[in-house]
Amino acid sequence: MREVEITSIHRMTPQVKQFELSAADEFDFEPGQHTQLHFEQNGDEVIRPYTATTRPGTDSITLAIKKYNEGTASVYMHEREPGDIIQIEELDGNLYLRNLDSDVAFVSTGTGITPMMAMVKQYLREGTGEATFLYGEKTQEDVMFRETLDQLESAHENLTVVYSLSEEEWAGKTGHVQQHIEEVVSSPEETDVYVCGVPGMVVETREKLADIGVPDEQVYSEGWEDDEVAEE
Repeated sequence: MREVEITSIHRMTPQVKQFELSAADEFDFEPGQHTQLHFEQNGDEVIRPYTATTRPGTDSITLAIKKYNEGTASVYMHEREPGDIIQIEELDGNLYLRNLDSDVAFVSTGTGITPMMAMVKQYLREGTGEATFLYGEKTQEDVMFRETLDQLESAHENLTVVYSLSEEEWAGKTGHVQQHIEEVVSSPEETDVYVCGVPGMVVETREKLADIGVPDEQVYSEGWEDDEVAEE
């Protein structure tokens, strides 16, 4: 566990704030991995995972957190101010790039985009294949990191970015993002796929990927989503 200071807060969308957290020493992790926020509320300890969107090797990380009005941790964080001290765990997790020479696809919805931002930036620096970035949101207003993604796509010929909106008609793709995997991933058998979002979306995406020939060992998520869906 380590104490970190919130050094800046930036509003990304009406419901999402980005928090810069600074520590006494460097963070060591793989892009895509997450930390766990710890705090006490009404005598109970609350623990929630959040993913760093920045690179390792410095004494600060950023977390993008969406506020849910009925939520606990998200409301707590959205009430924080610069200068506040919070407690987090060291970063860890199953989402990190495995093969920089393979083609890759990043599939996410909502704040599941946060590990993908860290990984796609690493891949564009170090990877040698083609990268596809599929991101689903409800409306254009909800889309996070759009300016950054559009800039990355313009600067890198090997990156294709596809947005899909589930609650807004627009010129781009609509519906759930997993519906568009087959049409935008050109060589599924040779592509590593990283998936993050609500558990139901992750499970459906893995099923879709199996249908189009992506080997299960080439699909990476946090790994707990099946159990979460089974309990619903």
